[in-house]
Amino acid sequence: MSIESVNPANGEVIDSYDETSPSQRENRLERATETYAEWRETPIQRRQVLLREAADVLRANAEEYATLMTEEMGKPIDQSRGEVEKCAWVCEYYAEHAASHLQDEVVSGEPEARTVVVHEPLGPILAIMPWNFPFWQVFRFAAPNLVAGNVGLLKHASNVPGCARAIEDVFREAGFPEGAFTSLLVGSDEIDDLIADERIAGVTLTGSDGAGRAVGETAGSELTKSVLELGGSDPFVVLEDAPMDETVETAVQARLLNSGQSCIAAKRFVVVEDVYDEFVDRFVEAMDEQVVGDPTDEGTDVGPQARPDLMDELHEQVEETLEVGGECRLGGEPIERDGAFYPPTVLTDVPEDAPADREELFGPVATVFRVPDEEAAIEKANDTRFGLGASVWTEDLERGERVARRFESGLAFVNELVKSDPRLPFGGIKDSGYGRELAGDGIREFLNTKTIWVQHAAGEETDMVE
Repeated sequence: MSIESVNPANGEVIDSYDETSPSQRENRLERATETYAEWRETPIQRRQVLLREAADVLRANAEEYATLMTEEMGKPIDQSRGEVEKCAWVCEYYAEHAASHLQDEVVSGEPEARTVVVHEPLGPILAIMPWNFPFWQVFRFAAPNLVAGNVGLLKHASNVPGCARAIEDVFREAGFPEGAFTSLLVGSDEIDDLIADERIAGVTLTGSDGAGRAVGETAGSELTKSVLELGGSDPFVVLEDAPMDETVETAVQARLLNSGQSCIAAKRFVVVEDVYDEFVDRFVEAMDEQVVGDPTDEGTDVGPQARPDLMDELHEQVEETLEVGGECRLGGEPIERDGAFYPPTVLTDVPEDAPADREELFGPVATVFRVPDEEAAIEKANDTRFGLGASVWTEDLERGERVARRFESGLAFVNELVKSDPRLPFGGIKDSGYGRELAGDGIREFLNTKTIWVQHAAGEETDMVE
């Protein structure tokens, strides 16, 4: 069987790829296991060198990879270029900092014992990755795990098979051994069997909370370590002293980045009553100015949704919200043209428990809520089953940090849109998942943190070096 890659901007088939057969899957799993046995013994300095080479490969082929992303999932081309550069950055970050993140920790304990905490790789790690950031989501998993001595197996989203193959080629061209990073073009119906395979030492998923529950259940039953980065319905809190020009400008960017298809996009705009009318008027005007069109055009702000069925699902959520009393201030109808295009949309007066209040809207749809004051804003921000990111806007930075500390989220930003950064832990709480990616926390998720206790004879010095 084959998997077709379809351009969401025009519905045309870009290419087709043969699915990984059962025998091929077995061969690749076995090769990954064999490679791991050698790769874990490779000095970390050598692994760091290869990761720097991967960054060079990414930059040398940036336009090719950016074009591929734009064609397969509709990301505006300038954002695709930015994604390639961010992947190079995460490779460089771990090439520089992995050794310090993984260094042995000598712990002062009993006077006649040497106690050391070490971090050792676990084995082949299965990554189940989404289509919305088809390179970045993979590299933020692959870079730390490969440099730490694990090997990776990728089950990518079925609508970006070209990206999956291209990423595999990046690591091969960089000089990583065969089997260090392997792409498996298989359907979601094979995920349970992969997780249950005794050779898989861990599994990480970025996707919906529904997919997370399924993967978490299977991983739990197999006692396989898992990390889940799931959906979000991030609040964007606007207080009465917010710097309005910057706030509105960033609000548009935070909602429409990647054509609105981001877990950490601002989705619920919680605005105190004193500035509500001003914010809504200016926000609607600014959203209306955004250019929707061909994602290969340099002037396009919003491209198509990644698949027609996803656009249909988004529109159904909007319609159901309007049916129960929500008001549409902008957009609200699919654009009549080839491709899966949905316009920037702003909803207000949304009742509690409407889809736009309780569900994640994965597209260019913003919901604006009016609240009386700061305390009510915090309450509304936390009134969600998700807990990925949140931001607050105020001229008073001490106040902003105080509010940020009260958000029930894995990430909290003051006067900045929520974003990931290789230097900082990334992940959520509640239905947004568990575990962390990036920084030191991320590289240690799929390692064995081992305690080594060496007992010396009574009176013998341990020669402990702090």
